[in-house]
Amino acid sequence: MTQALDYFFTQPALLRQALTHRSFGTPNNERFEFIGDSILNYTVARMLFDRFPQLSEGELSRLRANLVNQNTLAELAHELKLGDYLYLGEGELKSGGYNRPSILADALEATFAAISFDADFMAAEQVVRRLYASRVAAIDPTKHAKDAKTRLQEALQARRHTLPRYTILQQSGEAHEQSFRVQCDLAELSIMTTGDGNSRRGAEQQAAEAALLLLEQHFAAGKK
Repeated sequence: MTQALDYFFTQPALLRQALTHRSFGTPNNERFEFIGDSILNYTVARMLFDRFPQLSEGELSRLRANLVNQNTLAELAHELKLGDYLYLGEGELKSGGYNRPSILADALEATFAAISFDADFMAAEQVVRRLYASRVAAIDPTKHAKDAKTRLQEALQARRHTLPRYTILQQSGEAHEQSFRVQCDLAELSIMTTGDGNSRRGAEQQAAEAALLLLEQHFAAGKK
């Protein structure tokens, strides 16, 4: 994993703690997440700030939210094969915790913190920059400055369709580690999608993104 990160720890115990879920015992990565989240948010914010000088604060915030959410972090963790290195309790192992987006996202944030403790903030920042470089470079601000729910609403309003209805299908987990499944219903167009996230808003955004894809296909087929 250190090779994938392009960073080698002088204090391997820090990496081990970053990859240790609370179900395994203590010390674990819960407190590391707090620092890692701040490093991630600052670094991605600075990358966007430098790349898109024409965008407003609100537009930059929306772009950042799409890049630092649980789903993107979990995707990055999968690319790093981070799940193969997690320390999980027996229950989490049996339930597939090594593949759970919330656990992967938290462990990656904790890893950013571990790098800063092992070296300094700049070292952690450079790792984040390497991981996010291609994603930031691929952004088309004309399409993605607005979040998925806003884009879906505007697309529907432009064609005088009724707005989507979001419904919580499932909510589970403790207060500090909840997961949500939300349904997005475009009843007028017979389109229904679901999204998952560690917050209601995150799940709604994922469901809206899926609905947007189906909506584009619907309109491309010449339907009204």
